[in-house]
Amino acid sequence: MAERVLLVGLIHPGQSHQLVMDHLSELNDLVRTLGYEVVGEFNANLPRIEAATYLGKGKLAELKNQIGELNPDKVIFDDDLSPTQSRNLEKLLHIEVGSRSEVILAIFARHARTREAKTQVDLATLEYQLPRLARRWRHLERQAGGTRMRSGAGEKQIEIDRRLIRQRIGRLKQELLRIDRERDVQRKGREGFYRVALVGYTNAGKSTLMNLFTNSSILVADKLFATLDTTIRIWKIDQHHQILLSDTVGFIRKLPPHLVASFRSTLQEAQQADLIIKIIDISNPFCLEHLKTVDEILIQLNLHPKPSLTVFNKIDQMDRDLYQQVIREYPEAIYLSALKQLKIDDLRTRILAKLLAAERQISLKLSLDQVKPIALIRDNSRVLKESYDDGSVQLDFLCYQRVWNWLQQVLKRELVCKNQDLPLV
Repeated sequence: MAERVLLVGLIHPGQSHQLVMDHLSELNDLVRTLGYEVVGEFNANLPRIEAATYLGKGKLAELKNQIGELNPDKVIFDDDLSPTQSRNLEKLLHIEVGSRSEVILAIFARHARTREAKTQVDLATLEYQLPRLARRWRHLERQAGGTRMRSGAGEKQIEIDRRLIRQRIGRLKQELLRIDRERDVQRKGREGFYRVALVGYTNAGKSTLMNLFTNSSILVADKLFATLDTTIRIWKIDQHHQILLSDTVGFIRKLPPHLVASFRSTLQEAQQADLIIKIIDISNPFCLEHLKTVDEILIQLNLHPKPSLTVFNKIDQMDRDLYQQVIREYPEAIYLSALKQLKIDDLRTRILAKLLAAERQISLKLSLDQVKPIALIRDNSRVLKESYDDGSVQLDFLCYQRVWNWLQQVLKRELVCKNQDLPLV
């Protein structure tokens, strides 16, 4: 039998009622993803946050009445609660209290498939749980009796659990460092490619675009966080250029900070990218809020300065009035439908233009006995011409600025060993 939940959304000063309703709708989708049954929603204006209970006495009484009428198994707040607020609310409301962050962590845990995703989710979950351990052991504290006891069994168990969790967190962080090193080795064979990363709100259509451009079969589902792992595919964008296209985990409002931190290694493909493509679902009435969320997370990850393109997907389902508003604010954005394959070439053309603008033509003259430098150039660039003369070869080639920066360093190290300078023509 599905667990019955009551959702709580509160309107803070400066927020609109419509925006909070959209947040609650999103929370509704999240809890349904876990298989919960939503029995009702509680929403009210919140002039200020009470440090101890989050809600004031009046709102607490209203919420308690609604709990009595609907008889849910659990109350889930759209806002994050401190450990103290959660404990006090459970005592006052006599019901289990959860938050959006706990729901998101549970969804990630359910959808994690690879070793990396599971490690990241385990780490984020333990770091979230660590300050909240006291909630699990209150029953032991109540059982402990006697005025001479310095601490109850619950307190002792909490200290043991904290120590074990900290040890587990340390091991998980070490495991993620090992996975990072493995990824670094894998990237070394991809230096010569132009890299494009798809980022965006969850369920915005990133995987559909990825499948369309690369003839892949990545899972596409109309649900939140269907894809957790970064997928990388080669896309032959024209007859002369191949790019590396990566599909990353989706973003969402109020994403738990521990989860963002844990998934930094997955998002490193975006950090290594030459171009970021921000995918937004224009059929959602709050698509501009979604874009703001994406930008905020990119800032957290220090990705905001990177070259980017904004893509509004699902134009086949959009509201015309909303479209007029969005196009006024983002006239340079790309508008398409990945599912219906409408205006797809607009995105291809814009990516190709960015790629060509990043290319540099280099001429380099090397001795034929410099086998490794010649091989590096051939492997990591597009050679236009090779001219041979008296034991040397002149290479005219195209490569991207980032690749040339890297190639220069590698070539200089090779030539320093032979007491030679980089022979640019």
